[in-house]
Amino acid sequence: MKKVLIITYYWPPAGGPGVQRWLKFVKYLPHFGIEPIVFVPENPHYPIYDESLLNEIPEGLAIHYTPIFEPYRFAQLLSKRKTERISSGIIRTKDQSLLEKVMLWIRGNLFIPDARKYWRKTAIPYLSDLIQKEDIKTIVTTGPPHSVHLIGQKLRRSHPLKWIADFRDPWTSIGYHKRLRLSRASQKKHKDLELSVLTGADVLITTSDTTRKEFQALTQQPIELITNGFDSDYTGGSALDRQFTISHIGSLLSDRNPENLWKVLSQLVKENEHFGKQLQLEFIGVVSKDVLDSLDNYGLSPYISLNGYMPHAGAMERQRRTQVLLLVEIDSEETKGIIPGKLFEYMAAKRPILAIGPEHWEAGNLVLEMDLGAVFNYQMHSRLKNVILEWFTAYKQGNLNVASGNIDKYSRKALTQQLAEHL
Repeated sequence: MKKVLIITYYWPPAGGPGVQRWLKFVKYLPHFGIEPIVFVPENPHYPIYDESLLNEIPEGLAIHYTPIFEPYRFAQLLSKRKTERISSGIIRTKDQSLLEKVMLWIRGNLFIPDARKYWRKTAIPYLSDLIQKEDIKTIVTTGPPHSVHLIGQKLRRSHPLKWIADFRDPWTSIGYHKRLRLSRASQKKHKDLELSVLTGADVLITTSDTTRKEFQALTQQPIELITNGFDSDYTGGSALDRQFTISHIGSLLSDRNPENLWKVLSQLVKENEHFGKQLQLEFIGVVSKDVLDSLDNYGLSPYISLNGYMPHAGAMERQRRTQVLLLVEIDSEETKGIIPGKLFEYMAAKRPILAIGPEHWEAGNLVLEMDLGAVFNYQMHSRLKNVILEWFTAYKQGNLNVASGNIDKYSRKALTQQLAEHL
């Protein structure tokens, strides 16, 4: 088999969507004649942990480690909650304390491109030896954190390698980047580093067409679109909830607060006695105080079920049982190209998707293209209300289903085959 070195920061027991992309690629690469060798940090600082994902690491997989110095560990002495929020890219736009402003300035201007950059000191010498020992000819770096790409860049300059840079999210155009209180010099350094990676890697991979087009304006290097996906082990068919559940899986933060939906649900509760008796709003993951306050203002607190973070397997089960799956994205220009990883797992659940996001949202277009549900912007009201009523009527009749187009092309195995062609 051909050996491929995969350099990634996020790896079990890390939780969240960032870890699952390459965990699943690694699972299926041997089916296509490729032996993955994984390199991860020895003592990382993850914002979310999910021990259950350790069970999904393929048996016999070669995994290598070196220590990493994590400044976030020291920042936790000042505020653990604020540190975990910033380290995961969650940055409030209002009501920032002086401490948050200082922490953001330090994060943006002293740790470029990110606070995991010190991993290079132990990673590069170790990997240089490993590449020679294992006769590795191809390496993959995946970010964020985008400092991982700088490891690949250094190795590519020192060894006869093919380097593939995988961008799960954009670099300088990601929504939180402009909130880092960057100086002009820091902004330029980020841009310069980004360009050096985009022009230095042999192949670039993006998870959305929007990011692919953005990068095409900056480099002549080949750019491939390989989205996230769902594991074919997960299928629909679980017993559905008896209540009319609308479930959101993952973090629902202040910027993702669809007040038009809360307003519509509030009206329906008041206007329709049966709707009020059957409605349940289920949240699995972090829900911001702003969102909870908004729900309370619309009189929806009695209908809320808060479950906190749930291991991946449990979240998948809940997706298959709920009546409606809620997908929400920030209403901004920067988020139009974001396709949340959970969308593909929503596909596998085969439940109607209620998607609310910006105009011309790539994820929303995918929902419509695959006939997975309905899509609305943050201003829509009457049409949103009509669709929810239609779905509620279908639920009462026992036939609330989704047609769902050909989703097989988004299975993890099919996507891994696409990846293997470039390795």
